[in-house]
Amino acid sequence: MIVRLLFSLLLSLLSAAHAAQSPDIDVATVPLKAVRLGAHSYFVQGLPGAASSENQGFMSNAGFVVTRDGVVVFDALASPPLAEKLVAEIRRITRQPIRVVIVSHYHADHFYGLQVFKKLGAEIWAHRLAEGQTRTDEAALRLEQRKEALFPWVDENTQLLEADRFIQGDMDFEQGGVQFALRHVGPAHSSEDLAMMVKPDRVLYAGDLVFRGRVPFVGDADGAAWIKALDKLIALNPKVLVPGHGASSRTPRADLVFTRDYLKFLRTHMGKAARELVPFDEAYENTDWSAYRDMPAFDEANRGNAYNQYLRLEAGGE
Repeated sequence: MIVRLLFSLLLSLLSAAHAAQSPDIDVATVPLKAVRLGAHSYFVQGLPGAASSENQGFMSNAGFVVTRDGVVVFDALASPPLAEKLVAEIRRITRQPIRVVIVSHYHADHFYGLQVFKKLGAEIWAHRLAEGQTRTDEAALRLEQRKEALFPWVDENTQLLEADRFIQGDMDFEQGGVQFALRHVGPAHSSEDLAMMVKPDRVLYAGDLVFRGRVPFVGDADGAAWIKALDKLIALNPKVLVPGHGASSRTPRADLVFTRDYLKFLRTHMGKAARELVPFDEAYENTDWSAYRDMPAFDEANRGNAYNQYLRLEAGGE
């Protein structure tokens, strides 16, 4: 009996050692729970902060819509283990097959989990301007950075998958009796930004066009196009808004208007300084940022946002 127990213990230890060495065994342990937003619509909310080992890369949102003939997913999260955890949440709610995954844009925190959905037979959709994004030098560098920052959740087995279907522009479609509206709202946060409206629920998945409750990351985006994109989303008149980061909103117009007005503020003040040949540092110091200074991510994002818009406007951009 003792020999048998020792043998069983040895097998358990060997199995655990093998699992620790297996690149497929690592699982995400961060909390991830689906929140229902409408009759068909759900989302999971990422944790605050930048991608790190502490949050295992779970810092962006994703959503899914359950229909009578399958599930439509919006964004695939930042790693295969996170995507597996999202699939488990979907399976907790429905056994319907996952038919389509729509990628809002090809930034690492939104599409690194695609291989999990592809393996399940889902078709990946993205905007045409995303074609080739996985094959750029920038994409390769980003993957190496994520392998270092998020190992073992991102590793040599993480695949950068392109879409199976590229959408040229706006498109309405139906899945399992539910009507959807896809809207191309780039170039804004990225050139290929897509937003998705679930028509019967009036739930809008906005991707990174909206960073709710914090200063958005604008970078060198086309601020004028972003403002037009937000106007396009406001016109959809959603009841619920799911931003790319942060909590969902039952006051979507206010959140869309806030982001739009922040961009207008940046462009008004930085554009005036650029036209009058005021150096950026002086212009930045003389701008009244009090409406935004106490918001999360102000220190991390605002100066860079202002500088890049200054450079764009200085160069004669819109």
